[in-house]
Amino acid sequence: MITGDHPETARTIATELGIAEPDGRVITGVELEKMSLAELKTVVGDTAVFARVSPEHKLRIVQALQENGEVVAMTGDGVNDAPALKRADIGIAMGITCTDVAKEAADRVLVDDNFATIVAAVEEGRVVYDNLRRFIMFSGAGNVAKVLVVAVPPLIGMMAMLKPIQILFSNLLTDGLLGLGIGMEAAEKNTMRRPPYAPGESVFSRGVGLHIALVGPLIGALFIAFGWWQWHALGLPAALADDPTKQGPLFVLWGTLMFTAMAFMQIARVFCSRSFTLPAWGSALSDNRVLVVMAGLTLALQLAAVFTPGLRAFFHATPLNAT
Repeated sequence: MITGDHPETARTIATELGIAEPDGRVITGVELEKMSLAELKTVVGDTAVFARVSPEHKLRIVQALQENGEVVAMTGDGVNDAPALKRADIGIAMGITCTDVAKEAADRVLVDDNFATIVAAVEEGRVVYDNLRRFIMFSGAGNVAKVLVVAVPPLIGMMAMLKPIQILFSNLLTDGLLGLGIGMEAAEKNTMRRPPYAPGESVFSRGVGLHIALVGPLIGALFIAFGWWQWHALGLPAALADDPTKQGPLFVLWGTLMFTAMAFMQIARVFCSRSFTLPAWGSALSDNRVLVVMAGLTLALQLAAVFTPGLRAFFHATPLNAT
């Protein structure tokens, strides 16, 4: 609390709000005048109430917090708040009683003058950023796997597992529909209890980059192993002698298996990417109905590409039996 009011008035209100203890220290503008920036940096983190301050004092308090590495939000409504609102990392003007000068200096205007709205906005921002990280983690690992699935098989005697049109369709389903679904994930229970991300922290931090680096190649390796097994189970090495162009029904069947397995794997994996801390079964499906709908639509479109006569010719696919 930074106010121009009397110290005892500020202390009483701060105590009622739970901002300060009844015997907590209140620093006045007179004391601030005598402090250097280094001294202010020392006390500003432990002091909850500043009273009888001027616009210059508010500006110094914000500066001291920033020098300590804090991300500072400042609220205010008067002309005397404008310099601090401008200097803060985010200045929030109180919209109902606010002066035009404060509104111009602020980054955001709180139209309902309710401080709880600031908390809700911070939570929404964290949810949006978390969902961005979820999408990058899900899409990045999947695309690393697809690169390996396309690049490696021809080097070990197999044909390319996916046709170009199948790759494009897979990206449309997974990065498009499933990505849209995972972008609608609700806040996790600890969203407002965990420390915030540092402003300079990479989006690949806290395990996202490691997940892509480990899970992407793992999926690709497992998929290639599955393709190798089916390549030999279907007798395709022997079939090469009769069909060196690799256009026969067995080759189409093998490609359809890989095409469909990739879609099924991505549908399953998106539900494993919903939380950074919980397993796939730890989040209720009702928390993200959009993802459930997108997964169902992805499954329906994949099956349509395989079983619809006109579409399967376009996607170089053939119907699959239950086995």
